[in-house]
Amino acid sequence: MCGIVGFFGSNLPGFEDALSILAHRGPDGTSSICQENYALGHNRLAIIDVEGGQQPLYDPQSKLYAIANGEIYNHQQWRDRLQGNYNFSTNSDTEILLPLYQKFGTQMLQKIRGMFSFILASDQEFFVARDRLGIKPLYYAQSEEGLFFASEIKALIEHGEQIKEFPPGHYYHSNEGLQPYYDFPEVDVFLEDVEVILEKIRQGLSQSVRRRLMSDVPVGVFLSGGLDSSIIAALMKRELSELHSFSTGFANSPDLKAARLVAEYLGTIHHEYIYSKAEMLSVLPEVIYHFESYDPAWLRSCVPTYLLSHLASQYVKVVLGGDASDELFAGYSYLADYNDGKTLNQELVYRIKGLHNLNLQKLDRLTMAHGLEARVPFLDIDFVEMALTIDPTLKLYQRFGIEKWLLRKAFEDYLPPEIVWRDKMEFAHGSASSKVLAAHAEATISDQDFDRARFRGDPIKSKEELLYYRIFEQYFPQPFAVNLVGKWDRTFH
Repeated sequence: MCGIVGFFGSNLPGFEDALSILAHRGPDGTSSICQENYALGHNRLAIIDVEGGQQPLYDPQSKLYAIANGEIYNHQQWRDRLQGNYNFSTNSDTEILLPLYQKFGTQMLQKIRGMFSFILASDQEFFVARDRLGIKPLYYAQSEEGLFFASEIKALIEHGEQIKEFPPGHYYHSNEGLQPYYDFPEVDVFLEDVEVILEKIRQGLSQSVRRRLMSDVPVGVFLSGGLDSSIIAALMKRELSELHSFSTGFANSPDLKAARLVAEYLGTIHHEYIYSKAEMLSVLPEVIYHFESYDPAWLRSCVPTYLLSHLASQYVKVVLGGDASDELFAGYSYLADYNDGKTLNQELVYRIKGLHNLNLQKLDRLTMAHGLEARVPFLDIDFVEMALTIDPTLKLYQRFGIEKWLLRKAFEDYLPPEIVWRDKMEFAHGSASSKVLAAHAEATISDQDFDRARFRGDPIKSKEELLYYRIFEQYFPQPFAVNLVGKWDRTFH
């Protein structure tokens, strides 16, 4: 996990500034290569080949440089296959991109599994890509001066108004422009046998967790005490003799109590961070700066995630979490009203495709603010594709009278029953943070302030949103910045 910057053009002002803005993403070193018509920069969080994996990496045969953010989980399998045909100089997972590009060109994207955004560049060409679901971030901007890429919006904000999110499952090649390389496969026949499905869920998620334990540094788990994170913790503990778990909240919050129960049951080395209202408010500006948004629905959970990440970063450099289970297994409360499997399935696909600009942005920004890498086992692409072949009527709330019944049933023997069958609770509610921020906004922003902001045309719908927007404006004063903020629209598409 790192921060990357790539500038392409005849005039490349601001490159060093952009790279320094992303220094928080790579506390283990900064390096760059500046050529006549391009520059690549890399802020490194050292996870694989800690000593030897400094980037940019260079291949003298193709004269290509490579920089990447994220992890290529199947790099070792490809190393074994290509051994003897390529002279590897490091054990870094990023280096596998160079021989794969030599061998397969842009089709190499079909060969790799992981979460990534990367850039390959030489004097003759450049190739930029982002993973299938957009787990790792990437943005780009174009102006008369050139074409610019970076891991976060803030690094490009001085390069004009034409900043866009690089779409998941796409690549950009200097000879081809922007091209898609992935979409969900069509499902002709859904899985209906419950016992078969439960075994596929167990095997698929177990394999996904094992892949995400790839690391040369300590790995821990975010443990809220909810179903999803508890399942991930249980699967990790089966692979690791020593596992650090992390939870946060106000004193006596529901999540803290549930997480303690799971930690004791699994035998993890458990860490808690108990915060106060004053601390929440004090870190709010930092959270908004890193998250690059003022959306209340997300910021309520961003604050505890930010504090949780700070805690975890003191013990480990990598964490796994339970994010994205709700998109795969219909865990959100509003989905309980659906009574048609086809419509539900369409909504879930829509939600999965929207993860990159909201849930995943939150997870990436708030962990990387502390030099911490977050991995998402539920979004292993093989597991996602399997989950989408399950008969969607088996995910309907009405079918079993509880959300995510399949997931609960699959792992009911892995955890205490009071965790497996615990009612779903949003993280911001479970950590008891949501009401505090809304109440603070109500107390500090008058009706007159809110009315004036609405009259001016500020993009706000509530006092709470105005509170966040005022902070957001301090960091992103450009008028076009509001158009870059990810917003969730529940309207079905």
